[in-house]
Amino acid sequence: MSRLHFASALLPSGWANDVQVVLTAGAIAEVTPGVTPSAGDERHAIALPGLASLHSHAFQRGMAGLAELRGDSTDTFWTWRETMYRFALAMTPDDVAAVATLLYVEMLEQGFTRVGEFHYLHHDRDGSHYADPAEMAARVAQAAEASSIGLTLLPSFYAHGSFGGAAPHDGQRRFICSVDQFAKLMTASHEAIAALPDANIGIAPHSLRAVAPDELAAIIPLAEGGPVHIHAAEQVKEVEDCLAWSGRRPVQWLLEHAPVDQRWCLIHATHMTDEEVGTFAKTGAVAGLCPVTEASLGDGIFPGREFADAGGLFGVGTDSNVLVGVAEELRQLEYGQRLKHRARNVLSSGAGRSTGRTLFDTALAGGARALAQPIAGLAPGARADIVTLDVAHPSLAGRARDAIIDGWIFAAGNGAIDCVWAGGNKVVESGRHKLRQAARERFNAAVRRLVA
Repeated sequence: MSRLHFASALLPSGWANDVQVVLTAGAIAEVTPGVTPSAGDERHAIALPGLASLHSHAFQRGMAGLAELRGDSTDTFWTWRETMYRFALAMTPDDVAAVATLLYVEMLEQGFTRVGEFHYLHHDRDGSHYADPAEMAARVAQAAEASSIGLTLLPSFYAHGSFGGAAPHDGQRRFICSVDQFAKLMTASHEAIAALPDANIGIAPHSLRAVAPDELAAIIPLAEGGPVHIHAAEQVKEVEDCLAWSGRRPVQWLLEHAPVDQRWCLIHATHMTDEEVGTFAKTGAVAGLCPVTEASLGDGIFPGREFADAGGLFGVGTDSNVLVGVAEELRQLEYGQRLKHRARNVLSSGAGRSTGRTLFDTALAGGARALAQPIAGLAPGARADIVTLDVAHPSLAGRARDAIIDGWIFAAGNGAIDCVWAGGNKVVESGRHKLRQAARERFNAAVRRLVA
């Protein structure tokens, strides 16, 4: 057992002063506001709950910045994808573990305490299958264990190169499974995370490009009631190709043909009609937004104001992991809406309400729902995921309550996070994860070989 005391903490009921939090066995056992510190309490100024990055492709952290060279034609998501394939085809299991470990260290240093790992790098470099179908998933689990980040593993089913069951691209050979192979992968993935505290598992049909309707129906039961995540309507070309194949847009097709409910998370959902926005919001499914990656890839801007007005719930993810941070994702989300609507404080929940607080609260709830976490925030029974901020940071000085969150998201940049507890383990102190140096050295050695 350990006891923490915060001068101010954001609880599910709102801000509270003089809050004592008792941690036991990796979870929050007690939360008591309005008490003076006791002898032995570890004392801090500001506490927030950690957020979830609900959508990550960990291996892509190793190629961050490698696709910024203009080609002979207009560069798009589709040209970026070729760089990604080349990088993915070169990685060994040890490389995946090294890259994922540093990524998860960085996530924790930046306020993410759980990750939804949308994992599709399954097979050996020539496309042959490992003896253990979850060889790569086990490396992801090892990285989560080493860093202490909470893991929701989302093995991805990927069978085709495009709509209508098209043959896969050779660059996709490490991703491809049949339904029977995927069932074996799911069984092995359960085993891979069995010893990992607080880990859970769902499924991730990659997209309607990669999964035929009969396959989608066959694999959904393999989630066993867990989360179901799918990429949808990220690119205009994807929408056009889906219309040509089915006469329906991607989100429209899913809403009409799949059992979309609160277990589902539609990643990106960038290009929707007003009707799709309203129907999607009513399902209770989460919109998995990755604003930094969506900007990096030129995807477009999610209809955030319209979705929020319809009662929709979103969370944020780091996707390609080109840049990792809670503040970065939430700031980019709001700034995209400002550019689209030519207005300020677009996603604030109402007059006089903090935009940062609205973004934070919504992402907290959306991330918890998308990753099947029954309790979100600093509350008894929740996993002990806590972030403290450095009130000496110039962008936080003199601020209190919601102004602290606004200062962190919109003004502080790096250096605002002081300490982080993940599953009750204090893994970040003075902004530095205890494994930072070792993780960097291992990552650098792997990436130097991969880019040579």
